[in-house]
Amino acid sequence: VYEDDDLIVVNKPAGMVTHPAYGNYRGTLVNALLHHCAKLSTLNDELRPGVVHRLDKDTSGLIVVAKNDGTHAALARQFSERTIEREYWAVVWGIFEKRRGTVEASLGRSKSDRKKIAVMRDGKPAVTEYEVLESFPFLSLLRLRLRTGRTHQIRVHLAHIGHPVFGDPTYGGRRIAWGGVDMKQKSEVQHLLALMPRQALHAKTLGFIHPATNKFLTFDSELPEDMKKLLAALR
Repeated sequence: VYEDDDLIVVNKPAGMVTHPAYGNYRGTLVNALLHHCAKLSTLNDELRPGVVHRLDKDTSGLIVVAKNDGTHAALARQFSERTIEREYWAVVWGIFEKRRGTVEASLGRSKSDRKKIAVMRDGKPAVTEYEVLESFPFLSLLRLRLRTGRTHQIRVHLAHIGHPVFGDPTYGGRRIAWGGVDMKQKSEVQHLLALMPRQALHAKTLGFIHPATNKFLTFDSELPEDMKKLLAALR
């Protein structure tokens, strides 16, 4: 989407892991970027060069990566100070009574499944704002803004309020137990789930102050094809 001497902004496809980790050493975004631009920042460990923030493997959308340590530190500061602008779009289960809302629920590593995140009283504070853009018989299209950036935050928060992200295999989004689906609609839902083999979540916009120029940059991305097909079928 954008590249200069200091950073690169990429529209990550669903199915691509951000950086190498146990079980995923090849085919990651970092592997591709090291091949593309040879040098990334070194503030992280050797498996995560340049990585300022992450997107889940099956979440698509915009991500910024630092090419040098000064840029990395400056971008990381913006993330910690919550001045980065990030907007996600998601298709979720159910209909909302109010057009706008905020989910405030602390998050931490699940005690029953270490691969999952859960709402817990002694977790880290997490806040997600949502706005309903479009409503369908049993699903809704949301625009979401993060006030904090916890792991799996959007997915866990939406499941917590009874509106899991459609297609999300980890947090209940593939179970036909939401949105008041009746027997006649089950085959339709199964068709929609086949269109969306992952969580219907996309990091659509990203905005930050460029550390070198001090100018505010903002980027927008189109929804990926699978979400476009899902919305076309719903409409």
